[in-house]
Amino acid sequence: MAPSAASYRPKHKLPDRPCLIGMEACATAHYWARELRALGHEVRLMPAQYVKAYLRRGKNDAADAAAICEAVTRPSMRFVPVKGEAQQAALMLHRVRDLLVRQRTQLINAIRGHLAEFGVIEAQGPWNVGRLLTGLEQEDSVPQLVQKLVQLLAAQLADLEKRIREVDARILAWHKADAVSQRLATIPGIGPLVATAIAATVPDPSTFRSGREFAAWLGLVPRQNSTGGKTRLGRTSRQGDTYIRRLLVIGAQSVLYCSKAARANPWIQGLLAKRPRMVVAVALANKTARVAWAVMARGTIYRIAATA
Repeated sequence: MAPSAASYRPKHKLPDRPCLIGMEACATAHYWARELRALGHEVRLMPAQYVKAYLRRGKNDAADAAAICEAVTRPSMRFVPVKGEAQQAALMLHRVRDLLVRQRTQLINAIRGHLAEFGVIEAQGPWNVGRLLTGLEQEDSVPQLVQKLVQLLAAQLADLEKRIREVDARILAWHKADAVSQRLATIPGIGPLVATAIAATVPDPSTFRSGREFAAWLGLVPRQNSTGGKTRLGRTSRQGDTYIRRLLVIGAQSVLYCSKAARANPWIQGLLAKRPRMVVAVALANKTARVAWAVMARGTIYRIAATA
């Protein structure tokens, strides 16, 4: 039988004086951190993978709590800044857009796959879906049931396109109202989408000591496997914020394909002569991340370096 509210007494109670509270940066952690800070306590959030190193044998609530208590007092521990409500709301714009874009891709693949079973095909790309649906209407060999079902998917696809445009308009409005985001948009390869994502995720650039540390946090630096004084560098670590890293790589690819300045840049052309284009895009994304940190930390806009 469950105890009544009047008879329930917690086993442990926080002291009346402010105290240090360590938490793993997991779901709802930022909300509880804000609530505990409002009560006067000092709250430090830590990545779960960093706390794992202090976990001893076995895993249970007591062992996890002991590991958190040990980790929160370490001077070398990296803490996660507590996000405010406005910051989390801005990041939710990107999360919602990313979800809608993935659902749109699933619908396009479903339409293309179903119609291919009946011999109705079209060139790849979301811009060719309209021609694919137009060709379906002209096909007499496709059963009526298939046409009705595809029309149902097409209506859902049109609704998704509308909602993605609505979210894009909100992101653009947030970009125009934020000075940091506007400065970031002056960097080649960074548009309003990438600028708002970085500005909302990193409100305080002083969290990172340098641009290289910011690029490492995004997982755009080589993974090290060094020992015995020998430096061994492998593929990129791919740790950190996956969403921003993907946007930076896509922006770097657009610079390589479409920018005239990239064709005149000796650093980029030298890399293209020796390495594959995708490797060069990741290297350019690394450089863009460093420039973005410098723009945020110094409060300036991007200036193209003068040719020697």
